[in-house]
Amino acid sequence: MNLKNFKSGVYRQQYQYKSFTPAPVNHFWIWDDPKINTLLEQAARALGELNAFSLIVPDVDWFIRMHTIKEANTSSRIEGTATTMDEAVLSKKEDIAPERRDDWEEVQNYVKAMNDAIEELDKLPLSSRLLLKTLATLLQAVRGQHKTPGEYRRSQNWIGGTSLSDAVFIPPHHEEIQELMSDLEKFWHNEEIEVPHLVRIAISHYQFETIHPFLDGNGRIGRLLITLYLVSHKLLGKPSLYLSDYFEKNKGAYYDALTRVRVSNDLGHWIKMFLVAIVATAEKGKKTFQEILTLRNEVEAQLLTLGRRAKNAQRLLTVLYREPMVNTLTVTKKLKISNVAAHQLVRSMVEAGILVEMTGFKRNRLFQFKRYFDLFLK
Repeated sequence: MNLKNFKSGVYRQQYQYKSFTPAPVNHFWIWDDPKINTLLEQAARALGELNAFSLIVPDVDWFIRMHTIKEANTSSRIEGTATTMDEAVLSKKEDIAPERRDDWEEVQNYVKAMNDAIEELDKLPLSSRLLLKTLATLLQAVRGQHKTPGEYRRSQNWIGGTSLSDAVFIPPHHEEIQELMSDLEKFWHNEEIEVPHLVRIAISHYQFETIHPFLDGNGRIGRLLITLYLVSHKLLGKPSLYLSDYFEKNKGAYYDALTRVRVSNDLGHWIKMFLVAIVATAEKGKKTFQEILTLRNEVEAQLLTLGRRAKNAQRLLTVLYREPMVNTLTVTKKLKISNVAAHQLVRSMVEAGILVEMTGFKRNRLFQFKRYFDLFLK
């Protein structure tokens, strides 16, 4: 299929509305646009450089956890949650204001869903089964838990507007989902067609969002699909690249590009935007890793000034890379030291400028590894 000959799908008359059925994607793709080739080369190079960092940085899983939390928070924010990164890194619901705990739960579910899905790739191929299992985790005990989590939808949904009568876009009828998702899954693993993986996942993300196979969670699972695909096909050794931040910052262009495929059959435009997103996100991820390594060297030098507390400070630092917001009770439990020793250690690290007290309280104070935390806010 040449991209210039692509027909995105057809509208089918349902009861009092028309739904859009996308064309199958499991076939060979070619293009005449040289810009796609140039961007494809740039994206592959940027992704390779990011992957190299994730493979050579010592203890990289500490830092991957923060990438995952940022993705969970950003992807959930696109869907309307109001959790901040300060709240997202907290491990206990009790530390969150009661009116914001539901949003916090959604972000924590997303973190668990992502981590579980990455682990499942060791046992399961990227598949509808894996996505359905991930969806069930994502929606467990939060908003959307009654919208058939872990199953394809069994009713019509829509995007934009308040009902089917004024919807911006109406995905395919639910009776078509099984066949469309089967076609998409075959496309992920079809070794008989010569299509670069970055083009495959660009097309796959568009197709998934167009099918919109679930009653809730489509956006989050569709964005997670990108990372799962890259890891499953060994383009990434670690889940170090997530596009939600780019899509959120360019939300209008993102939705316009997806709509342009459906309205004008312009799949090439979407592929180019997707590749630009890969380049920008991989470059940003690489810079973050570089800044982490620089900070790590600087902070470890600072620890040497803490005298007899330096050893425990080093142990606490390994906790802070995973959980950059702590209280003294957390320090006591994680390091298995006395409450007095925890208070003294935290005070020493505040005086050294490593930790910053964030609450202004005399009790229940929270301390942040601020220089590290701020790397994930850029």
